[in-house]
Amino acid sequence: MTQQAKIDTGGGETAEKGPPVVHRAAGLTSAEVAERVARGEVNDVPVRSSRSTPDIVRANVFTRFNAIIGVLWVIMLAVAPIQDSLFGFVIIANTGIGIIQELRAKKTLDGLAVIGEAKPTVRRDGVAAELSTSEIVLGDLIELGPGDKVVVDGEVAEADSLEIDESLLTGEADPVVKKRGDRMMSGSFVVAGGGAFTATKVGREAYAAQLAEEASRFTLVHSELRTGISTILKYVTWMMIPTALGLVISQLVVKDDNFKDAIARTVGGIVPMIPEGLVLLTSVAFAIGVVRLGRKQCLVQELPAIEGLARVDVVCLDKTGTLTEGGMDVTELRPLGGADEAYVRKVLGALGESDPRPNASLQAIIDAYPETVEWRCTESLPFSSARKYSGASFSEGDGENSTWLLGAPDVLLKSGDPTLTEIDHLNEQGLRVLLLARTVHELDSSEVAADARPTALVVLEQRLRPDAADTLAYFADQNVATKVISGDNAVSVGAVAAKLDMAGAENTVDARKLPSDREGMAKVLDENAVFGRVTPQQKRDMVAALQSRGHTVAMTGDGVNDVLALKDADIGVSMGSGSEATRAVAQIVLLNNSFATLPSVVAEGRRVIGNITRVATLFLTKTVYSVLLAVLVVCSQVEYPFLPRHLTLLSTLTIGVPAFFLALAPNKERARPNFVRRVMRYAIPGGVIAAAATFATYLLARHYYTGPDALGAETSAATLTLFLVSMWVLAIIARPYTWWRVALVATMGGAFLLVLAVPWLQNFFALKLVGVTMPWTAVAIAAAGGALLEVAYRWVSRRFPA
Repeated sequence: MTQQAKIDTGGGETAEKGPPVVHRAAGLTSAEVAERVARGEVNDVPVRSSRSTPDIVRANVFTRFNAIIGVLWVIMLAVAPIQDSLFGFVIIANTGIGIIQELRAKKTLDGLAVIGEAKPTVRRDGVAAELSTSEIVLGDLIELGPGDKVVVDGEVAEADSLEIDESLLTGEADPVVKKRGDRMMSGSFVVAGGGAFTATKVGREAYAAQLAEEASRFTLVHSELRTGISTILKYVTWMMIPTALGLVISQLVVKDDNFKDAIARTVGGIVPMIPEGLVLLTSVAFAIGVVRLGRKQCLVQELPAIEGLARVDVVCLDKTGTLTEGGMDVTELRPLGGADEAYVRKVLGALGESDPRPNASLQAIIDAYPETVEWRCTESLPFSSARKYSGASFSEGDGENSTWLLGAPDVLLKSGDPTLTEIDHLNEQGLRVLLLARTVHELDSSEVAADARPTALVVLEQRLRPDAADTLAYFADQNVATKVISGDNAVSVGAVAAKLDMAGAENTVDARKLPSDREGMAKVLDENAVFGRVTPQQKRDMVAALQSRGHTVAMTGDGVNDVLALKDADIGVSMGSGSEATRAVAQIVLLNNSFATLPSVVAEGRRVIGNITRVATLFLTKTVYSVLLAVLVVCSQVEYPFLPRHLTLLSTLTIGVPAFFLALAPNKERARPNFVRRVMRYAIPGGVIAAAATFATYLLARHYYTGPDALGAETSAATLTLFLVSMWVLAIIARPYTWWRVALVATMGGAFLLVLAVPWLQNFFALKLVGVTMPWTAVAIAAAGGALLEVAYRWVSRRFPA
């Protein structure tokens, strides 16, 4: 028989469970800990919930486009007035904003990570206390219970039916039973039983730390936004190189009498090709999303998880801890077969005392039946989600020995047992029912549940989360399918779902009857919404089956039985009160344990995706018209129409300032795939029309104006056309209109008029409209371009739907 070890009862006291007496180790002394700290034998692996400050600065400063713009800026400072170097100051401001926002996000993440950090129980000087993982030293004795994560490598010192899941490390799904002297690997977690182990490897020598060095926790989940922007930037770079070279050569040939002006106009053509603010605004949008969610006690462990949850179309929910609160209450005790209720209470009291780390169900029984009995626990079998029951053997003090099981009635009883009918009636009311049964077999026998004699039913009431119904209604309204997958009785799970008005609650499926093949399982999952008696492995299989049908799956959970499914889901969401293992594998941790926070995460993701799609269209329209203008200039062998100051002004008013507001605005549009296609289908026609209209105005102005100041007048007319067409693009992108969007567009237009009206601003930006005919011609060409934009956008929307 296995033997229950002494259990810590707090304050260093111990309670013995059965002969022979097991003297538990006291752990290291304070002096031994101090020695090891002095030798550097400390678990000093940093918690990397976010990038370090130098990484953030480096990532924002040393970019490909900053390098190009930096070189061009230095050239402009040498050959032209300060007005033509304004673009360099804009880049410095952009980089500064990016760094500040990411540092804010880092501060939020790091603060929340400390709250959500695992705190293992370490025994020192005979007293158990929770410590930070970074305080563990070599040789420390670390206690374990169900759901605890093994934080460093070690060797088992105490084992009480200790079962470890090493699937995150080895891929092997079956739990491994550990005995004294067995090796423990960091990164594994306890699924049943308890014990303690001695740390043999700490810090970077530990197995999980070595894995983390190769792929730290800042490794990103797949982000279509980031991938799409990288793809766009790659093609932009390839377009820029030959166009820029052609522009340099053509301007030097055309302006052979004025080298400095040729350089200034060449730089003026190259700078706007670079969508420098796009990457910045994407980072800022993600960073601000993290800060906003942080205020709601939501820890985002991987930034693109915000985006990922917005793309989710199926959310799998574990009932316990998600739809219901963690605690339960015993509402009724029903003795069966004439059993004595007083004796049953004693048995339940003894079972409660036999488990040092009770789950929520057993804790409710302990609270209801705190009877202390002089029984000795001679053997125990901890609860596991795979078995669905726990057990213990007792010497009752009067020479009588008994063995008891407590768990799922439909697992412990044979099909057709009359007691099951009684239980079904209780389950239909949403109540949870446990069966207390006496067995004649040894606990370590594979037949332990066979012929178990039902003795009593323990009826538990689950506390529904007050916000669960509203959250389910939100997902239904957003066309996100919800699936409840629980290890509890299927009828009981269905009754809870029905209380929350969940669609499909009346058709509950018992997972034991699910097809084992992936296609068959996927079909049943698509047709039903509530599943009971699901094993941990089945949860994982269900996630995979849904993904095989093209679904983007989010999984929420808080228990150790949810870990495998959380890891395999596209987005894993854990409750802050969940097990250490669950929190470690989840991308999003709800530290306030509120399921109602999820809609905020979805809304934040939609805001980021929808707004970055809008903003990217603005930036890439500018890139397209800049490249086309350069090509037209090279082919026509004329001077480039703009100086850097002109395009800095246009970029600021039609892209920079509006993009900042649009990127951070509320946006509830559903996230859709094909980011690159959706952006380019508007950016290409917009850029082509803007370039054609601007170049047409420029050529007409070249024929209209003569004299030494003709180039300045030609530039001003072309700038007017380009500004008006760009404003039209902005007006289309800003739809649907709200009062602040109309005000934003109007303010940008007013700012340009101010530049044209105020003499010193005219001189500063070298913008002066000459005469009446050509400026109004520029306006007419812009109006024609605007009409073409409307036609093109409507045609594109029909021809290439998103």
